[in-house]
Amino acid sequence: MSDLFIRLYLDEDVSVVLAPMLRARGFDALTTGEAGNRAGRDDEQLAFATQSGRSIVTHNRVDLEKLAADYLASGQSHHGIFIAVLRPPREILLRLLKILDDVTAAEMKDQVR
Repeated sequence: MSDLFIRLYLDEDVSVVLAPMLRARGFDALTTGEAGNRAGRDDEQLAFATQSGRSIVTHNRVDLEKLAADYLASGQSHHGIFIAVLRPPREILLRLLKILDDVTAAEMKDQVR
């Protein structure tokens, strides 16, 4: 796996419309539905993202920030967490693209943005 390009995993609360919009711009994006992980708990979603080398995109700030803190406290690593403010998919896309164009996967490791 390359440490250059961030691969994304869109949490169930993020619009599925975002995945094809990201793919059309050359980014690897996977939804919970595509992964067969609908209705999974937050810890399961982050674990899946971590195991598959992906940064998770979510609107669930409270739970994912806590999970990130738990990972840090236990010495576990993850591939990054993007907490997106609830906005239309196009606006989230534009905000994500700014980060994806400037930050590598290696730089995103263990980060919450």
